[in-house]
Amino acid sequence: MKIRNTGFSHFVLTLAMMTFFFCSYVSAQNKTQMVRLAKLVIDSTQLESYKAALKEEIETSIKLEPGVLTLYAVSEKNDPTRITILEIYADTESYKAHVQTPHFIKYKTATKDMVRSLELIETVPLLPGMKIK
Repeated sequence: MKIRNTGFSHFVLTLAMMTFFFCSYVSAQNKTQMVRLAKLVIDSTQLESYKAALKEEIETSIKLEPGVLTLYAVSEKNDPTRITILEIYADTESYKAHVQTPHFIKYKTATKDMVRSLELIETVPLLPGMKIK
């Protein structure tokens, strides 16, 4: 039995090649991502001001910086002065560029007297490439 080439075989081959290269690209991207946790303790008398400054900084970073993939902040239910931020950057260069932006410098300057402690924890993703919906 002879199968007639209608272009479908070419389409399937092209699709398979594109999938391979895309997966290779995504895999390489995930290996260079910088992922860390920022754990902060905020002065309780300035918590609302801190949260407003953090909100502005995160929204601006996500909107303007393609290398900032995720900035997700949570506070502890039993102690809202304890805040943890999940930070995911495309790579180390994106992080270095991020901390030089006017909006990040504005945030750091405005909140320097609000932050009682800051711990930066470098991490290794257990499921690289996992998307946050």
